Amino acid sequence: MKKVLSGILVLAIAVALSASSAFAKKAKYEEGAAGKGSISGVISLKGDAPAPIMEDLNKGKNVEFCATHPDTKEGNIRPRLKVVANGGKLKDAVIFIENIESGKAWSTETINFDFKTCDVFPKVSVARKTPKGVKEGIMTITNQDPDILHNPHGYSVAGANRKTLFNKPLPSKGDVADVTKTFKRFKQKKDDHFFLQCDQHNFMEADGRIVWNPYYAISGDDGSFKIEGIPAGKYKVTAWHPYVGEVTKEVTVADGDAKTDFELAAK
Repeated sequence: MKKVLSGILVLAIAVALSASSAFAKKAKYEEGAAGKGSISGVISLKGDAPAPIMEDLNKGKNVEFCATHPDTKEGNIRPRLKVVANGGKLKDAVIFIENIESGKAWSTETINFDFKTCDVFPKVSVARKTPKGVKEGIMTITNQDPDILHNPHGYSVAGANRKTLFNKPLPSKGDVADVTKTFKRFKQKKDDHFFLQCDQHNFMEADGRIVWNPYYAISGDDGSFKIEGIPAGKYKVTAWHPYVGEVTKEVTVADGDAKTDFELAAK
């Protein structure tokens, strides 16, 4: 009897491991053909956006130059908005499909962050794990400021913990740091939030959602978004903002546009 039970247990473990292995293989996105479906909608913010951070540039480096930023107020105070909502429509939310195994190819366009007038543009973007054999071209950071040392420092953020990905000094205008290779360290179960900051001017910040397939979009000034080229199917779709949170919905896509709106609550 013990031998029978032992045999059943071994078989059960083998089946479980096999299923786990199969799931792990499915989790890796494979480029194939784009679909004919799309998901579009609007991201709304419930409640009021947080008040801006009133940054006193006098306490930092390169005050005279940093004060040339167009948002600078009297006394070299610069308001910084981490959440932007126009008429209740949330800008800079990342909308992405979580459970898609194959479909359209990744974009070959380089994601670039500009360090300009002691600020970072864009404020929100995405990051992805570097494929095998790729060494450059996925993400760059460019210093656009004359005679100003910037020091972009990239992190993977999990709660209160930060893991350094890169730290690259850019001493002159036109200097570019290609940080593609550092993203080989991303792990799907551990990494989801990319954070970028200048070590010389720590009020210079930007964020990104780490995505695992090319099906994503970033909401515009009016909160609108559209994800295209989706194969027909049922998907788990998430709207995420680094300083508001996230909401997930199940969306069915056919050979047309699936209208789907999201509402995130201000903290």
